Amino acid sequence: MFTEERRGKILETLEKDGRILAKDLADEFGLSIDSIRRDLSIMEEQGLLKRTHGGAIPIGNVRMLPPSPSIRYGDGSVYQNAIAKEASTYIQEGQTVFIGGASTHFVMLKYLPRNIRFTVVTNSVEIAYHLREVENIQTYLIGGLVKSSGNITDAIANELARQFTIDVCFATAGGLSEKGLSTATPEVAVFHKTIYDNSKKLVTLIEHSKFGIDMFSRMYPVEKLDVIITDEETTQDKIDSITSYGVEVVIAK
Repeated sequence: MFTEERRGKILETLEKDGRILAKDLADEFGLSIDSIRRDLSIMEEQGLLKRTHGGAIPIGNVRMLPPSPSIRYGDGSVYQNAIAKEASTYIQEGQTVFIGGASTHFVMLKYLPRNIRFTVVTNSVEIAYHLREVENIQTYLIGGLVKSSGNITDAIANELARQFTIDVCFATAGGLSEKGLSTATPEVAVFHKTIYDNSKKLVTLIEHSKFGIDMFSRMYPVEKLDVIITDEETTQDKIDSITSYGVEVVIAK
């Protein structure tokens, strides 16, 4: 495996798990810990991650490499599954819900209710494809330029998004802090702000690794979020910093 390919795999693991350990990487790639530490040092210099004792964590104000389809559209982590399962309980009969193209959204598909009828609006080709034959769900795909991820967030999509009224929006982001939701790409931020503005209820799905992170583009202020679903690894001080704005935080188990 080439060096750049290995470092790409390291970033994919970091995106999925929220942290990495040098020892685990050394075992995975069959290298010495010193070689992995060298990789992590170089990647930190490039602004791709932040080194910690024994490994590394994401750095929130830079854009990470897009995860491969096997990561974005895989089984998901334990944390993502807990969050996705809890999120699906917020869907009621006859509602229109927004489900985007994040990895947690894809994990949600296996937990969506099958005993009630409702409508899904999505900007993800992948999500729409997997829902196309689900009998109790009516699916609308927002059109526009399709990115390599299968998501659609351009100006055409943004204009089309204005036409919908959403009962429950399942929001995601690259980071959440007292400043609100944020992401790496301005185009993505603009599109999702339009969706959020047209939603009656915002249920935000945020793993512990994304708390306290401010990325390049602001998406939405924290005080406008209705519910945040996170996992058991989120520390109480981070939860308190968000609930002080009157937002309900639910711990998925």
